[in-house]
Amino acid sequence: MIVSGVDIVIQKSERKTVSIFIERDGSVSARVPEKLGDEEIIEILKAKEYQIFKNLAEWKQLNANAVEREYVNGQSFLYLGRNYRLKLVDEKLEGVQFNRNTFFLSKTEMYKAKELFVKFYKDKLNRKIHPIIERYKNQLDVQPNQIKVMELQKRWASCTPNGNLNFHWKCAMAPIDVLHYIIIHELAHLIHNNHTQAFWNEIDKILPNYDEQVNWLKHNGAGMDL
Repeated sequence: MIVSGVDIVIQKSERKTVSIFIERDGSVSARVPEKLGDEEIIEILKAKEYQIFKNLAEWKQLNANAVEREYVNGQSFLYLGRNYRLKLVDEKLEGVQFNRNTFFLSKTEMYKAKELFVKFYKDKLNRKIHPIIERYKNQLDVQPNQIKVMELQKRWASCTPNGNLNFHWKCAMAPIDVLHYIIIHELAHLIHNNHTQAFWNEIDKILPNYDEQVNWLKHNGAGMDL
């Protein structure tokens, strides 16, 4: 749906209000009540035109921090919130190795460097999230079904209607306290499948300073990429 020159993806659900979101890739989506017709939706979105353009401008400013990484000596890569340099070596290694605060990659495997970095992040995240999930699922008294680390288009993580939790491999780039927030956020969705005040209250009980983690993602998320 095109509104004021902006292509907006409409998602209808059993909600009472209209919410607008600028996704991580800069696309715009709106969650709207199922009962609304197209003309009503357009009228509401036009009334929110200022908010849409303001949020888009903010997204562009934040994404100025995006980094286009090259697989060369000295290039920095994020891991758990910190940047570490890459060193290319002559000897044969098994994928990407991380030792002494340095990433190591064999020169013979440079042709598939991105694939190997993705595997590194997936493996590390898989090891880190399960103990954290065990800790917080007991505090929230919830039981997730399947837990996966995968490629997610526009989200850091997701909670499916049948209780599966999915985490983007890029979460391995975030600081550990931000990772805790992401996990708590998805576990709380097992109680509330929306973003009502009751949902945020569940998070606040466990992580009273969660707004700090939200802000970190907001300002640094664009740099969490390869």
